[in-house]
Amino acid sequence: MTGDLWTRWAERNAAAGFIDACLRGVGQIFFQNNPLCGAVLLAGLFWGAYAEGRPYVAYGALAGVVVATATARLLRADRNAVAQGLFGFNGALVGAALPTFLGPGIALGGYVVLGAAVSTVVTLAIANVVKTWRVPGSTAPFVLTAWLLLLAAYSFAGIPLAAMGPPALPPPAAPATHFAPDAAAALAILAKNVSQVYLVENVVTGALFLVAIGIGSWRCALFAVLGSAVSVAVAVAFGAKAAAIGAGLFGFSAVLTAIAVGAVFNAPSLRATLYAMLATVFTVIAQAALDTALTPVGIPTLTFPYVLAMWLFLLPKIDVVPEPHHQPVPNGVASAD
Repeated sequence: MTGDLWTRWAERNAAAGFIDACLRGVGQIFFQNNPLCGAVLLAGLFWGAYAEGRPYVAYGALAGVVVATATARLLRADRNAVAQGLFGFNGALVGAALPTFLGPGIALGGYVVLGAAVSTVVTLAIANVVKTWRVPGSTAPFVLTAWLLLLAAYSFAGIPLAAMGPPALPPPAAPATHFAPDAAAALAILAKNVSQVYLVENVVTGALFLVAIGIGSWRCALFAVLGSAVSVAVAVAFGAKAAAIGAGLFGFSAVLTAIAVGAVFNAPSLRATLYAMLATVFTVIAQAALDTALTPVGIPTLTFPYVLAMWLFLLPKIDVVPEPHHQPVPNGVASAD
């Protein structure tokens, strides 16, 4: 009942409608068209960012979703897509990523605003490209926009680098060591895999993110957990660095792949679940491959392993759900259930 009251208010009040669109935008990274989901995600993001001593990451994400949504409105993008938050989540991710990898300052604030606004333009551009194949752009606009801004920072003295680069050849693989986290550590990694979607390494944040996803779709929450668990198992089996596994760096793209392929764009079935798990395993491989490929360039992979795996595993059209609300729209879905 409370949700219905909020929805009606958002439909009648311009300010409430804008807030509603922004909250939905925060949730759409996990394919959740739900303002309550977005609010819980924001709470988790601020908790984790402050716990890490990096509150500017959360403020950057908030600024990013506001600027991206406002830009979509100014560009007169599809009204329903804007209201569903489909132009907000890429801006939120840009706003979280830039303060993560670049040093603080006034110039960084301008960089975040610029990046969030441009992410909306890139969203429209990529949507026109991928609609031919009926797959979503998803976080591809975030990746492309952030990569260009991060690469440009190497040429701008006013945008100091923080947790990025310098470009270098990847070091030889160290001898494999047996990494066997205990139950508590394993649960912490599962949560961090989810929290790292918004570039935060925090167990509480990951738990809140799962709650938020579950508010919108229990199936998406289940596949988030499955994707997180499978990514850990694969990374451990292949001898990935324990520190990277423990920080959730091999799991965040896998979480998104599992949700997209297993819970959103394919009909529920054992076949679709196994297919989603195969896509999740491949995402971990893609993560390692792209980490190696981009180390000489000096930029992070961001969510590109997910984007690549999601496109490759959706293009064959295995058990694609025919219902209209599951069809790809500009760069996400209207609903997951």
